[in-house]
Amino acid sequence: MDTLLFLVSQIKVSFKRIYSDMTQVRYTRNLFLRGICSIYLFAFLSFYIQIPGLYGDNGILPARTQMDLKNRAPLLHKLKQKPTLLWFAPYLGLNLEYMLDVISLSGVVLSFLGFISQRVCITLVFALLWMLYYSLYQIGQTFMWFQWDVLLLEAGFLCILVAPFWHSQHGKVNKPSDAVTFWIIRWLLFRLMFSSGVVKLTSGCPIWWKLDALSVHFESQCIPTPLAWYAHHLPTWFLRLTTVYVNVSELVIPFLFFFPNRKVRIIAFYTQMFLQINIIATGNYNFFNFLTICLSISLLDDQFFYKKKPKNDSYSLVKYLSTTLCILIYAVILYETYIYYNLEITDNWTIQSNIGFTQEQFDHILFRAMPVSIYIGEASLDITAVNAIINSLISVKGVRNKITTTLITGLYTVAVCSIFALSIVPYASLHQSHNATVPTRLRQIQGKVEHLRLVNSYGLFRRMTGEDGRPEVIIEGSNSVEGPWKEYEFLYKPGNVNNSLPFVAPHQPRLDWQMWFAALGTYHQNPWLMSLAYRLLSGQPEVLALMNNVENPFRDKPPKYIKASLYRYHYTSWSQQ
Repeated sequence: MDTLLFLVSQIKVSFKRIYSDMTQVRYTRNLFLRGICSIYLFAFLSFYIQIPGLYGDNGILPARTQMDLKNRAPLLHKLKQKPTLLWFAPYLGLNLEYMLDVISLSGVVLSFLGFISQRVCITLVFALLWMLYYSLYQIGQTFMWFQWDVLLLEAGFLCILVAPFWHSQHGKVNKPSDAVTFWIIRWLLFRLMFSSGVVKLTSGCPIWWKLDALSVHFESQCIPTPLAWYAHHLPTWFLRLTTVYVNVSELVIPFLFFFPNRKVRIIAFYTQMFLQINIIATGNYNFFNFLTICLSISLLDDQFFYKKKPKNDSYSLVKYLSTTLCILIYAVILYETYIYYNLEITDNWTIQSNIGFTQEQFDHILFRAMPVSIYIGEASLDITAVNAIINSLISVKGVRNKITTTLITGLYTVAVCSIFALSIVPYASLHQSHNATVPTRLRQIQGKVEHLRLVNSYGLFRRMTGEDGRPEVIIEGSNSVEGPWKEYEFLYKPGNVNNSLPFVAPHQPRLDWQMWFAALGTYHQNPWLMSLAYRLLSGQPEVLALMNNVENPFRDKPPKYIKASLYRYHYTSWSQQ
């Protein structure tokens, strides 16, 4: 009986310690906020240097085509029609191109200050950063219709809640509301990763289902790095096994983001870090992977960065139980991976893998997993919110301070719960059956704020392309229809086979990226190509600056004719190097 009572008391101590750790996020939160500032800095700088060629008066898609500054309608009406700070350009005596410069440079300055000083990482600054980037997004058109742009907008908006209202001398103290606001970042990370894993299989793409995706990916991705060539030539069995790791990291591990055991969450953090770092090493995906790493910080707590001294002898038992539980959970995941992916060690010490379930079975699992994920998220949020309110009543001294802190915690909880509810609308679209079960009223509310990009749907690499070679559009110019045709070279995308592959992230060369998408369709689906051709025929220096102007074959005089040809590229074999 004494032994049983002792175990019960230790379990109580363990749970108390778990929920205590969940509230200690002050240092982790500050690290996250400064990380987001660095992402904003990359994004604004990258956009700024491309303004003349993309959105200037002589750019590919001039911003003036998106806004009528001569319209005499009231300013409030204009803001409702297209909410962007660019409407203030006439009041400052600026044209749209200069106003874009002002907005971008303002974002650069604010984000840089937030990166170097924690004092600047407050609600007002993040509200301004969000408004500045959203203003650019409003006129970005096809060059800003990327998932990482809306992801930055959503994460940036959440930072308005996560950041302290002002910097004070008490900033070193954990506030009860910190755990609640920081939780919504974890929910965003879950939706991002889980959705990316789901769409790969729900798309029915045979390359994903055959586990051959990475055998194609490194050659066909938008802007490969020099390491992508080496990754492409790794053994096929290893690339298939790595695809299994991608599936498990995106489909299974995200459910552990809400597990109360911190060691389980830390291992989940490392799995995401390993995945993102490998993507950064082999592909230039601008600031997207760095932003995902920032979101992954939400899986940690302050104890991850500094260890607490044990207060009593029970600490060793709690640590032992926590470690045992962590090992057990990941052992189960490894075993289930072994079963569902038919892992088998062959006679030559390679590991063979094949998906051991059908599309119908996966659809059935997804049908059950999605409501479970929402319930898990809701339960985790409820526990976090209740724990925060209890802490505001217990840990804060003074009746007046208790009431104030509890009210503030309650307000933040309501805001977080509202965002959580709105996020279910785009999240439910992962499965058609659940998409129809979303309450009509909730869908209507989300529809009214959808243009603000507060919550979004995600899903990267839905289908693999380039199985029969990397499609690449090559633009050439000539002064005669008969030729000779001379190629326009780009700064980063593959073209001239004699040029080496670059490292360019976190900068995003948006024209190079769109050329990759253009290769997947026709010029009818990419009308901006006609504008690009016109700018090349007129020799616009702003547009030429987006390309390799040093190797421009028509530097002295633009050509009379422009043509675009579709080629299929392949990596050289290992023996040719």
